[in-house]
Amino acid sequence: MNLVQIMFYVMALVTLGSALVVAAGKNLVRSIFMFFVTLFGLAGLYVLALADFVAVTQIVIYVGGILVLILFAFMLSGKEALVKAEQQSNKFISLNNFPAFLLAALFLVVMLNVVFKADVNNLPWVKASVLNKNVVPVNGTGINDIGVNLMTRYLLPFEVISVLLMVALVGSAHLSRKEAKV
Repeated sequence: MNLVQIMFYVMALVTLGSALVVAAGKNLVRSIFMFFVTLFGLAGLYVLALADFVAVTQIVIYVGGILVLILFAFMLSGKEALVKAEQQSNKFISLNNFPAFLLAALFLVVMLNVVFKADVNNLPWVKASVLNKNVVPVNGTGINDIGVNLMTRYLLPFEVISVLLMVALVGSAHLSRKEAKV
C-alpha cells in the first residue's frame, strides 16, 4: 500500500465519519461544523483524484458560500425554533424511517454491485479512447481551458447560477427574520 492509498482511506474515513455525525447528530452547531469537515474531506478526495479545479470549486462554493449561508440562517433563527428542534424526540431507527432505510439499502446494494463487478481497465470505451489517443493529459492546461470556457461560452449559465445563489441567500435571510408581534 502506497502513501496515496493511505491518504485516500484516511480522507474517506474522515468524510464518511463526519457525514454520519451530521446526519445522526442532535446538536445543530456540531452538525454544521461537522458538515464543514465533510466538505473539506470531499475536497481532499477530489485532490487525490487529480481533479484540482473541482476541489477548489468545492471549497469556494460549498464551504465559502453554502456553509456560510447555513451558518447565517442558524445564527439569525430564533432561540425558540432551535430549542424546539433540539428537543424533538427523533429516534434514528423507527418504523417511520423504514422506507428511507430500505431505499438506502437498495442504493447501497446497487453501488456495491457496480463497484465490485466493474472492470475499469477493460471497459470498451476506455480502450477505444486510449487507442485513438483521445486522452486528456494531466497538466495545467485543463484549468485554463475551463476558465476560458466559463467566461466565454458558458457565461450565461454561470450568471444564472450566481443569481440562483443570490435568491437562495435572500430567501434564507427572509425565512430567518423574526416576525413582528401584533
